[in-house]
Amino acid sequence: MSDSIQIKEVSGDPSERKGMHRTGVAARLAGLPVETLRVWERRYALSDTDRSAHGQRLYSAEQVRRLGLLKQLVDQGHPIGVLAGLPMRQLEEMTVSQALPAAATNQLMRVALLGESLIRRLAAGGRDSLGLVVRASCAQLAQAESVLQDADADLLLVELSELDDSAVPRIIAARRACGAVAVVVLYRFCASATIRQLRAQGCLVARVPPELGELLLLCRAALANARPPLRERGPVAAAPRPRRFSDEALLAMAGAANSVDCECPRHLADIVMTVASFERYSAQCASRNEADAQLHQALQLAAGQARTILEEAMERLARTEGLPLPPA
Repeated sequence: MSDSIQIKEVSGDPSERKGMHRTGVAARLAGLPVETLRVWERRYALSDTDRSAHGQRLYSAEQVRRLGLLKQLVDQGHPIGVLAGLPMRQLEEMTVSQALPAAATNQLMRVALLGESLIRRLAAGGRDSLGLVVRASCAQLAQAESVLQDADADLLLVELSELDDSAVPRIIAARRACGAVAVVVLYRFCASATIRQLRAQGCLVARVPPELGELLLLCRAALANARPPLRERGPVAAAPRPRRFSDEALLAMAGAANSVDCECPRHLADIVMTVASFERYSAQCASRNEADAQLHQALQLAAGQARTILEEAMERLARTEGLPLPPA
């Protein structure tokens, strides 16, 4: 597939559009939010797409497969800006290379299974041929923590058709219970915010793959890139306290008459408001992958800690200079 951008118009004849998919369908088949695909196309001109008579993008099966590879590699932490310009062969090699650490040593993967449909599919498809040794299995998420206790698994493999925020703590609890160092979470429908939460906890999250061979690659990739969740990386910094001063209170102190010969109250109030604004922004900022989510969480924490220190300085200055202080 050529890396140059060529947009071709396809006539309205249905026979000429056979096997072609519009943006929404292509995104769904690749496991991407349609908004993400549109942003990628706009920023990186990913695909040498045809156009319908009405100007809509049309994706071939090969282009959809390329999008799926990009999604998988981005999920594993590779930046889309680098991946976008790579040829298909290199994307395929990168995808396979993620599985090399486990494959090269022919190690069997000890897994704990969570999800009724997953258990049935693996039983029917021959899990032994995939190199999976099932240490424990649980059909229902609500019972996972107790059923999977002490399973001594390398990997927790989860399949839930619908995922929401309430599933995240239970999946993390199940991982702790079975002792897994890596987690693969498969879904059919899930909100982007829930996916970001799981990735921030070190989980590899993907749509349910159509073939068991793809499932094996996901498992190996998760083990190859296994890392502890944020809360397990050394001492956890204390969460910053809630805001001491609202923007209105800071503006009132900045504008109050005082005996300071410089403009410290105004400048400090402005800094506190700026840091608090960045703290809120980091909490709400969209994340492209697990590493991005971890970065935003770290930025939010750092901004909150800085804001706490600055508020203490502001309170000391206000008490010294007799500025109006809101109730603590």
